[in-house]
Amino acid sequence: MHKIAMIGDRDSVLGFMALGFAVYEAIDADAAATLLHTLARDPDNAVIFISEQYAAQIEADMARYKDTPLPAIVTIPGANGATGYGMRAIKSAVERAVGADILFKE
Repeated sequence: MHKIAMIGDRDSVLGFMALGFAVYEAIDADAAATLLHTLARDPDNAVIFISEQYAAQIEADMARYKDTPLPAIVTIPGANGATGYGMRAIKSAVERAVGADILFKE
């Protein structure tokens, strides 16, 4: 059975425990990158959520998994709110898939 994991600072991950996610607290971006690689090697992890705060700092690490079917790496706002990084990542992924900006049309 596939699992869902969440990587972020303590305040960002605690709420996901109630949803049954496997939560992993990272104290900094290096710890988040290490956790990401460890979780991505486990074939049971289908989705890995990562807080925007760390995702922006480990973009190169996340790029290694961009073209793999599993796990899906999804950036979400952390406890401190949205930084806009997640929306830019979604926009970029849609443009790669479709070939045009169909979301924001700026």
